[in-house]
Amino acid sequence: MVRAIVGANWGDEGKGKITDMLGEQSDIIIRFQGGSNAGHTIINDYGRFALHLLPSGVFYQHTTCIIGNGVALNIPYLQKEIDDIVSQGVPKPNILVSDRAQILMPYHIDFDTYEEERLGGKAFGSTKSGIAPFYSDKYAKIGFQVSELFDEDTLVEKVERVCEQKNILLEHMYHKPAIDPKELLETLHEYRDIVKPYVCDVAVYLREAIKEGKNILLEGQLGTLKDPDFGIYPMVTSSSTLAAYGAIGAGIPPYEITDIVTVVKAYSSAVGAGEFVSEILDEKEADELRVRGGDKGEFGATTGRPRRVGWFDAVASRYGVQMQGATEVALTCLDVLGYLDEIPVCVGYDVDGEVTKDFPVTAKLKKAKPVYEKLPGWKEDIRGITEYDELPENCKNYIEFIEKELGVPVTMASNGPGRHEMIFRKK
Repeated sequence: MVRAIVGANWGDEGKGKITDMLGEQSDIIIRFQGGSNAGHTIINDYGRFALHLLPSGVFYQHTTCIIGNGVALNIPYLQKEIDDIVSQGVPKPNILVSDRAQILMPYHIDFDTYEEERLGGKAFGSTKSGIAPFYSDKYAKIGFQVSELFDEDTLVEKVERVCEQKNILLEHMYHKPAIDPKELLETLHEYRDIVKPYVCDVAVYLREAIKEGKNILLEGQLGTLKDPDFGIYPMVTSSSTLAAYGAIGAGIPPYEITDIVTVVKAYSSAVGAGEFVSEILDEKEADELRVRGGDKGEFGATTGRPRRVGWFDAVASRYGVQMQGATEVALTCLDVLGYLDEIPVCVGYDVDGEVTKDFPVTAKLKKAKPVYEKLPGWKEDIRGITEYDELPENCKNYIEFIEKELGVPVTMASNGPGRHEMIFRKK
């Protein structure tokens, strides 16, 4: 069985916890896109962790964790993350890296920083992790694939070619120091030595695993609204955040993905710039939700930046689960809302005087104003509750209202940051 875990919104939905929890039932867990530009916060028996590149199943001895070919592979960062969790008492995880994965280079991070500086007030709010330059190079066919580290002639020739192109940009566009080809080649040799123990033909490995009936989990980064095709373009990431891309980014046939768990937050949050219709603009009101949110408040796992927060957006979330092809929904951070007398839910967008329930393209999104329906709050701490029927009536009403708006069964509701603080419902 192949199951995907993906986000419906702007990212930050709580996918890490769900992946960590479902990892108990999985043999293989695969990161299939993105890089170290976003993170998953996980709390378990070993402690509290913010993972960025490693799959969220690294805390289990019985799992194999894979970095798929669709990932922006920052090799030193991968080794650092492995070393960090091991230093905190986690047994060394079983890691495989696709020989077709491409390598995020130090100059990608430099170019990301230089471009944000150049754009100034029109910057994209990048995490400056090198993701956009990395994917630009991949599709311009001047990226370095892991397999090329083990072919010296190819490597030397490509280093010369890449430096020639990059140094023109560095000199004439950014007015920054040139890349030294000898230093770059030495860096790639260091990367080869680090990654060599993990390299594998992942597509072949997964083909055999599927034949053997292994349970496979695909772990996505960010969410639908950060997808470069279907998100709030151009304030999006540079690789597809959709479950459909999981087949490509892991190297399996698309028909093997039979269950798509789409994670939706009980309110809204986002890091970085971009359209956000249900955002709470009153700073005092936003701060109250922000400090109560998540495990240690709504602050990015990678950047530490305060997340923008808002009320649940049924328009964006319905679109998010539809584009993911969700078969079930995991609703997270439900416990955070227990302080409210009433809870606004955005049920429509007013665009130029017309109310729509369909998520529009960015140009129309800029004009959209939220249409709210208010639901009564439950004014109660729900942490510690393990059965759905034990939840306060208004809490159950809130879940069922969201389920109706989404049109997909809410099978899990998270009422705390811990691995097992989860209430299960039948489909």
